[in-house]
Amino acid sequence: MKKPTLAAKIIIGLILGILWALLSSYMGWSDFTMKWIAPLGEIFIRLLKLIAIPLVLFSIISGISGLNDTATLGRMGIKTMGLYITSTLIACTVGIFFANTFKPGYQADQEQLNINRLSYEIWVNETAGVEFFDEIRLSENSKYSSLLIDAKENLSEQQENKELNQKISAAESKNSGPLQFFVDMVPSNIFISFNNSLMLQIIFFSLFFGITLVALPKKKTVHMIGFINDGSNIFIKMVDIIMKGAPIFVFALLAGKLAEMAGNNPSRLIEIFRALGAYTLITIVALLLMIFIFYPLIISLIINRKTKIGFFKAWKYFSKGIRPAQILAFSTSSTAATLPVTMDCVRDNLGVDDKVGSFVLPVGATVNMDGTALYQSIAVIFMAQFHMIDLTIVQQATIIFTATLASIGAASVPSAGLIMLIVVLESVGLNPAWIAIIFPVDRIIDMVRTMLNLTGDAVVSLIVGISENKFKIIDRK
Repeated sequence: MKKPTLAAKIIIGLILGILWALLSSYMGWSDFTMKWIAPLGEIFIRLLKLIAIPLVLFSIISGISGLNDTATLGRMGIKTMGLYITSTLIACTVGIFFANTFKPGYQADQEQLNINRLSYEIWVNETAGVEFFDEIRLSENSKYSSLLIDAKENLSEQQENKELNQKISAAESKNSGPLQFFVDMVPSNIFISFNNSLMLQIIFFSLFFGITLVALPKKKTVHMIGFINDGSNIFIKMVDIIMKGAPIFVFALLAGKLAEMAGNNPSRLIEIFRALGAYTLITIVALLLMIFIFYPLIISLIINRKTKIGFFKAWKYFSKGIRPAQILAFSTSSTAATLPVTMDCVRDNLGVDDKVGSFVLPVGATVNMDGTALYQSIAVIFMAQFHMIDLTIVQQATIIFTATLASIGAASVPSAGLIMLIVVLESVGLNPAWIAIIFPVDRIIDMVRTMLNLTGDAVVSLIVGISENKFKIIDRK
């Protein structure tokens, strides 16, 4: 009998985790789940993050040191960033299309929409430097005066949300000027960067170190290159060891995450979806379309053109090869935590040379957030519609531009996209406190958008690998 693959075992663990969370919530065992099962999931994420930083460091330096010249690195860098920016723009456009086509914000009943509109008008009148988008003024119509109390309470609840205010403060601290992204890229102390998991700074240091290594005579760097290559192999092996326990860890992770959301009342999960059903459904469908249709379609055409193995075989080859990383991304909601496994899948399952994957993937985990960009595009338009505001083409173009830049600046950790969403809202003159509306479902959507972030990284690494002749079909029989 054929043994189940690791991906199949992880899927089983994921399903059992969901079932256990529902059972424990129904039986009143959520406290037990949180104390005795959920910690295993936290250990798993910590293990992955433990090796993510040194793996990125050693892999990038190892990959660059294997290149013959820095011109190759420059060419790969231009291709990588060009593809990442293009894929993010496409994701934003898809999000805008879905939001305008299905109009999730207008799915609420008319009375709720009127209350939301009144709260928006109150906010504009009380906020300096903010102007109305249109000529509608419900607050000046006596017909809606009975709803003003509800509107004021609605606005007050949003603005007094403690967690929301923390995220707004975090967003404001990031908004320090147009070149702040480049300032943040350069570390002042690499050990502080390691300690705080500042991935962009670690990538900068690794690139600088690797380029310097290539610039020196080979005879002077042979021992250092040997040490770096050995270190890279050790951390790759550590990923393999950790992944042997992935099914159990994923079970614990999902069980704990859902038990925390549901408490001892499983109907709370249903209520969360029901309250924001149209927005949640449309966002998840758009994300899944990109993950399972758009990206596999594009990369299958490219693989088939290169290898002539057939379009559907290429589709299956990609989908099966990246599946373990996708499942893990869904479970952890963290591109950074999943990075070691993504590198494993791209190298061992998809056949991309490690010199390419070790450069493209860490950069992608930091700057390529297709899922985040798509979600931000839908979320902003949803919240505008929810307050009876129709954004113009120019304002929607601003959303695409800002969401692209914001997704590049978003940290590859859970819910970082929510913080950057504040920047996007402010860019078109909307109330940043509105993110309180989508708080309840953000963690659920985050799991799916992390899958898209990771899938986009894998596709770009394949395209770069194929263009550089650093790709071969892996026989996985």
